[in-house]
Amino acid sequence: MTSALGKAIGGLALALALAGCGSGQSADAEWPLHGLDDTAQRFTDLEQINTGNVDRLGLAFAHDLGTDRGQEATPIMVDGVLYLVSAYDVVQAVDAVSGELLWEYDPQVRAASARGCCGPVSRGVAVHEGKVFLGALDGRLIALDAKSGQVVWEVQTIDEADPLAVNYTITGAPRVVGDLVLIGNGGAEFGVRGFVTAYKVNSGEQAWRFYTVPGKPGVPDHAASDNAMDMAAETWAGDWWKYGGGGTAWDAIEYDPELGLVYIGVGNGSPWNHQMRSDGKGDNLFLSSIVALDAKTGAYRWHFQTTPADSWDYTATQNIILADLEIDGKPRKVLMQAPKNGFFYVLDRETGDFISGKPFVNVTWATGLDPKTGRPIEAPSARYYRTGEPSFQFPSSGGGHNWPPMAFSPDTGLVYIPAQDVGMPYAAADEEQVIGAYTSGVAMDGGGAMTKEQRDELYAGMKGYLIAWDPVRQKEAWRVNQVAPFNGGVLATGGGLVFAGNTARELAAYDAKSGAKLWSFDAQTAVIAPPISYAIDGVQYIAVLSGWGGGWPLTGGVMALQAGKVVGPNRLLVFKLDGKEVLPPFTPPAGPSRAIVSARPADEASIARGNQLYARYCLRCHGTGVVSAGAYPDLRASGVVPGEAFAAVVLNGALAANGMPSFAGKLTPAQLNDIRSFIEARSFEDLAQE
Repeated sequence: MTSALGKAIGGLALALALAGCGSGQSADAEWPLHGLDDTAQRFTDLEQINTGNVDRLGLAFAHDLGTDRGQEATPIMVDGVLYLVSAYDVVQAVDAVSGELLWEYDPQVRAASARGCCGPVSRGVAVHEGKVFLGALDGRLIALDAKSGQVVWEVQTIDEADPLAVNYTITGAPRVVGDLVLIGNGGAEFGVRGFVTAYKVNSGEQAWRFYTVPGKPGVPDHAASDNAMDMAAETWAGDWWKYGGGGTAWDAIEYDPELGLVYIGVGNGSPWNHQMRSDGKGDNLFLSSIVALDAKTGAYRWHFQTTPADSWDYTATQNIILADLEIDGKPRKVLMQAPKNGFFYVLDRETGDFISGKPFVNVTWATGLDPKTGRPIEAPSARYYRTGEPSFQFPSSGGGHNWPPMAFSPDTGLVYIPAQDVGMPYAAADEEQVIGAYTSGVAMDGGGAMTKEQRDELYAGMKGYLIAWDPVRQKEAWRVNQVAPFNGGVLATGGGLVFAGNTARELAAYDAKSGAKLWSFDAQTAVIAPPISYAIDGVQYIAVLSGWGGGWPLTGGVMALQAGKVVGPNRLLVFKLDGKEVLPPFTPPAGPSRAIVSARPADEASIARGNQLYARYCLRCHGTGVVSAGAYPDLRASGVVPGEAFAAVVLNGALAANGMPSFAGKLTPAQLNDIRSFIEARSFEDLAQE
């Protein structure tokens, strides 16, 4: 080879590498599925952005979403277009290079926003063969034309004849499996019965439905050839169907095309209390389980229950990752999950057999897992309805890991988990109160009212982490401490990086091997959605939705505020090497400064009753201790509370169009006055001038 020819070839190789075509990176790389591909590992082999140059990462463009609630969705990038779903299920198509808005579709679900436990959020859309599929908060599955945003078809997934139909929601992303699109639902706190339904992608015609818990005996509602519901019914007792049963599949749905299996994550019971729900008997299948179904027919194949007879909202709906690992010297096709209950599970994805499981966070409700079956070995105090005593335990109902998805890097062999240590008290509630609350809000039967001292103690003990976990050794490799719990989903890359957002208003990049923080960007608001990466014309991009919301700002509002006034602009943020764009200045709104009353209410009994009522009817939107971190109005500073307008809003629905439901027929004027007393007391405690 001549020197000139060698230089020419070397120069071409360098040019290709700089363009992103070298070192294994193609000129174009999409992000077509929620988890990138069928493994759902959230790992991209793109490596143009790497540990050696990530400090050059800058903003390519920012796109304002125009909403003011939580952003949880994974963007989908296909054919140079980013498909986003914002709060209130507003779908947008955005040019993936320029940020130009191509079209927008609003399904008009604001009136349904009071249905959900955790705000009007969505975790994404699905895109397939020219269609965009949206699961809307009010239960509709909607197919849109990918080029225009026009509705192609829509179907109501909920049986509207059901008296509790209004308590169903959809917040999860649809999953396309062959010529079918699958969707589950939420609402297990409110007396519903969970199911997953498959619809034909071209017409919306229902292909199959799998119920996750059995219905009323003698009422057929599943394929006659499938005895799954008969098997499940043997694990329930009493008149469970009166309570709905729960078991909503509100997030994880994954697919192994080689095995032809769909894996669904199933949620908690309705109500939480196993004694109330099932006479304290049976494992209550398929609550808190991973269930494998035949992808074409929906027929049951196998299940693994992470939390038998769940009484703590320990859902198994958290994201599922598929991988091929060498375990004990043998290759295994595995499924991995870190559900709410605090244990990291590795299962055989062909059979559902338990391989291993260890706690990845502080776990006090159980002392470990049976090494053969994976069944938890429960602490005697955990079943509060049997002991008659409250049980303060870890994890809380928020879980050791919740919906922000973890990622797996085949390069390092590590799983990266947005984890947290948060405890909470569990105690049995009155059955009449629980069932009476089904039509209006939280029927959780756990947590609930706390004193100021208990709240302060609870907040002081909360911690958040990004944990790198070795799934073969079942051992932590490293961890990064976060300023608060409930941080963002994770992306792992071939460039040796892990990207994750946090409550400190950052998107950050870490060394995948060591956890060293290499780069961060001030997003002006918390980043809890998961990042993605794609490449166009040889340029690698990192994209994420920013915007604080969902369940944590509501239930952990004080802690959220202490983390740095995290409520801010909702945006799509897109980065590339040497990006030069700058966000406009933003000053977070000041918190409330003055109490709405000049003296604390004197009726302590009324305040105590109001504490209980607030916890049941109001907490899920307005936050623990009446603090929602700005996601909803801070009632401690609301001039509406002391006046006559309070009844007009709460009992007469004066703000129903804004998503504030009417509680007429559910709260009496006397009860409303007790709630008022509690809010006024909280306002005076926190905001009274010295």
